[in-house]
Amino acid sequence: MRVRVVVAAYSLVIGIMMLAMWSVFAVTDQIPEIEERPKEIAFHLAAEFLTAFALIAGGAGLFLRRGWAFGVDMAALGMLAYTVVVSPGYYAQTGDYAFVGMFAALMVLTLVFVVLSVTRRDELRECTEVAPQ
Repeated sequence: MRVRVVVAAYSLVIGIMMLAMWSVFAVTDQIPEIEERPKEIAFHLAAEFLTAFALIAGGAGLFLRRGWAFGVDMAALGMLAYTVVVSPGYYAQTGDYAFVGMFAALMVLTLVFVVLSVTRRDELRECTEVAPQ
């Protein structure tokens, strides 16, 4: 299987899962910080949704072989790396170590995909767009 497809699938799946998770949390009133620290959580949610949308855009662009996709996906994977380092702090504080473990696994996977993207960048940069004349 081509590396481009695997990296694209990872970005798309994680981006969609992030959107789904936060949407479910919001709809089921499972974000207590909205009442306690509304400004802080608003910025956090903005960062989470921006990361998710960037992952989806980068992954879709890689699937469609767009010239801009490699850069967008690399930025999105960097955003994801940050969020999977920061996010487990909340769960560690509450003693929910299953989520801490999940974020640790996501960190390892994300780093693997970043390294894979850098080492195989020529393959990921392949595109079908025609350059303007």
